Amino acid sequence: MAARTAGVHYPRSTGEFLAWFATDDDCLDYLEWLRWPDGFVCPACTHAGGWRLGDGRLWCSGCGERTSVTAGTIFDKTRTPLTVWFMACWLFATQKDGVSAQSLQRTLEIGSYQTAWAMLHRLRSVLVRPGRERLAGRVEVDETYIGGDEPGLRGGRQKGKKTLVAIGVEVREPKGLGRCRMAIVADGSAASLHAFVSGGVEPGATVVTDAWMGYTGIEGLGYARERHSQRAARLRGDDPHALLPGVHRVASLAKRWLLGTHQGSVDEAHLQAYLDEFVFRFNRRGSRSRGLVFHRVLELAVGHGPVRYRDLVADPQPKKHPPAGRPGCGHPPTLDRLPAGRPWRAA
Repeated sequence: MAARTAGVHYPRSTGEFLAWFATDDDCLDYLEWLRWPDGFVCPACTHAGGWRLGDGRLWCSGCGERTSVTAGTIFDKTRTPLTVWFMACWLFATQKDGVSAQSLQRTLEIGSYQTAWAMLHRLRSVLVRPGRERLAGRVEVDETYIGGDEPGLRGGRQKGKKTLVAIGVEVREPKGLGRCRMAIVADGSAASLHAFVSGGVEPGATVVTDAWMGYTGIEGLGYARERHSQRAARLRGDDPHALLPGVHRVASLAKRWLLGTHQGSVDEAHLQAYLDEFVFRFNRRGSRSRGLVFHRVLELAVGHGPVRYRDLVADPQPKKHPPAGRPGCGHPPTLDRLPAGRPWRAA
């Protein structure tokens, strides 16, 4: 990915953000540049080049297909103004702990809680990039129940009302943590845990686990296993939680985030989406610019297919009217624009 410059490719501050994206046309302009940085490429036939129509849509000079900037993205057929979408993205990306749907509704004066909730879930749906790099090096892996201990259950992996989540985190030498992965697993069986490890950890890595039998056999998947027994640690008088400090720290931070930002009101059906958001934030905790994170969220959003309300909830009300097309040219505000009337062709 080409290097991005603050103040040129993304805003450096909230004041600059407000100046850049004062109207829907400004927002559409930026989305077009993100989607086609080298000029319009037809999503239907991949032909480079076309013409802008009077209604703001783009006409492919190869196949004659007409498309809009937002078609085929998470903004497809949205009724919410793009200025509201962009402010939601800015708050989502730049606030350290994110934003809840209730807070977003109040801050942006959105008409309904459901609209704010759906906007945030659409943003969460784009955060997992297809083909993203797996964890590498020395990786701690363990599981935790989200929601705390459940009375009446013996042991840490017995199935109950809580949700079992597998966690993997890179451990750096001499200290520090790298990237993490979190995923809901059906149970603590070898089938579930092996699938999590193989899906999230690069073969050849050293996987550090406790003595749970569910991890037995991961050596056959191409990993070196380092096994630590919590029972043996207790017999020695050591703290068993100190055996996998990285995983326990990530689990603690995730639970604190869910309780703090979202007051713990996270439905199990949507928990994975919240975990994806936490992982996205954790893996970018060292980013030098929150504006760059905003840029990345929008970049993922225009590269992701539409996410309908019916995909998020059961029995939704269908949308009746598509939004009208809007004019615009595809460049961030600080870059030179092409003269009006020029055909769109790849550079």
